[in-house]
Amino acid sequence: MAYPFFSLAKTPRTEPIDFRMGDITIRVEAVPEHGMATIWDADVLIWAASQIVEARDAGIRTSRLMAATPHEILTFIGRGTSVRDYHRLKAALDRLQSTTVATSLRQTNQRHLHRFSWINEWTQRADTHGHAIGIDLIVPDWFYRAVLDEALVLTIDRAYFGLTGGLERWLYRLVRKHGGHQHTGWKFDFHHLYAKSASLSPFRRFAFELRDLAQRQPLPGYRLAVQREPGGCELLLFTRARLSTGACGKAVDVHVPSGTDDDVLSGTGTTCHWEQKSLFFPVNSDTSERPNLESNLEESNLVEVGPTPASVGARGFANRGEES
Repeated sequence: MAYPFFSLAKTPRTEPIDFRMGDITIRVEAVPEHGMATIWDADVLIWAASQIVEARDAGIRTSRLMAATPHEILTFIGRGTSVRDYHRLKAALDRLQSTTVATSLRQTNQRHLHRFSWINEWTQRADTHGHAIGIDLIVPDWFYRAVLDEALVLTIDRAYFGLTGGLERWLYRLVRKHGGHQHTGWKFDFHHLYAKSASLSPFRRFAFELRDLAQRQPLPGYRLAVQREPGGCELLLFTRARLSTGACGKAVDVHVPSGTDDDVLSGTGTTCHWEQKSLFFPVNSDTSERPNLESNLEESNLVEVGPTPASVGARGFANRGEES
């Protein structure tokens, strides 16, 4: 989901997202009580998508109605299992349920908007002592159908769950969407990224954070660089990471990004990479394609699916028929 569907801030956001570019319209609204669903809350949707895909591939009848224990969800998305983590999960479910989305994506008539919440409803099951033992939730039809469409689903590196910044998480989704198709990389104008992220930060702060990401290189499987053009315009360049084949690091599991030629190393230090290039590319750099200003006109890889551990598998589904 490289589109601006979620808040990128950890502080509560109630200001709506009103995104329009080309034929695409996205309107996201929140309620003051819970605030807008964040990009960290979206990890629950990645878990849900993984369960749907695994069940489908196993020949199990899928459903919009899903059931799991809080422990299964939390461990899948790389969170702790303390009481505080359980409360945070419940808050995330509240935000996903109360946040409303209206979008023209995947509508035959672009003037018609599909309206939904990320979770239609959810219920907590508890034991006689009031301790949570399970969660039932229903995902919206818009999301469910996107997951079942293989053209709209993309696997992600498990290291994604370790990204702590909202912008770097959103940027990973963006470069992951395009990185499997352009072998020489791609360019994005800073202002284009700013508009597409729906960030509430001032542009100057946003640009500073992009430069910082290019310096730190936190995105698993990709390398970033900044290109300055005459007049001060800045472009963010990304390419698939060229990692050494040495013994350092640890290869990720089978759910590596599509289009990756070699094993992708996860959790390696800078010494496991080829010599780092300069943060800034020369103006006449031909290492990537022209600036991608038309990325909003295509809807590829709409839903991310995380690696599914065998301990969870298709157990996340309730043994019930699909909701009408």
